[in-house]
Amino acid sequence: MGKKSRLKKTRDVPKPRSTAGAGRGSREWLIWVGLGAVIAAAAVAAFVITQRGNDSTSMPTAETVQVDGSSLPAFTGDADDPAVGMAAPGLTGTNIDGGSITIPAGAGKPHAVIFLAHWCPHCRREVPLIADWLRENGLPKNVDLYSVATANSPDLPNYPPSTWLTDAGWEPPVMLDDNTQTAAKAYGLQSYPYFVFVGADGKVVKRLTGEIPVSELGSELDSLGSS
Repeated sequence: MGKKSRLKKTRDVPKPRSTAGAGRGSREWLIWVGLGAVIAAAAVAAFVITQRGNDSTSMPTAETVQVDGSSLPAFTGDADDPAVGMAAPGLTGTNIDGGSITIPAGAGKPHAVIFLAHWCPHCRREVPLIADWLRENGLPKNVDLYSVATANSPDLPNYPPSTWLTDAGWEPPVMLDDNTQTAAKAYGLQSYPYFVFVGADGKVVKRLTGEIPVSELGSELDSLGSS
């Protein structure tokens, strides 16, 4: 009786289950998890690349600015500005959308050119005031207004100028100066903001610098239109 009891107990011991199938399942599960991770990583990389392409800090670069004509002397602010009566040089370069832009030289429509630096506190105060004034009053019919974003640097505040000017509602066309500030030097810039008024004969009428009242800017533009 004791022997039968021992045999029965031996038969009742469950047989070990095979782990071969479980191992395959685990390996397959790990493969699928790894594949999913690779796909997810690729999707993230693609998203990052796309975002970099659309990054608001990206901006076209002006490789070169071409100057047509002779450069103006440096502006000193003296009452007797030697540039008055001189032919203003023409400029050809890149706009903030990456296209081509030309500020003409020679006779034609009178125009003004405003030079701006994104990091300049005076420019940052002046730009929204001028933008509002232009929306309310507009330009005289036969006068053009151009702007040049110069001294551009991603290491300085308020970069890029394209975002700054767009947010301010700036409507005049914008040329990007190159790394050596070719456009600014051609017009004799010494400080910011800088205004150059050119008559229909292509010659400089007046140059101003610093924060000027928008009413004064309007008067200068009106004078250009009536000249």
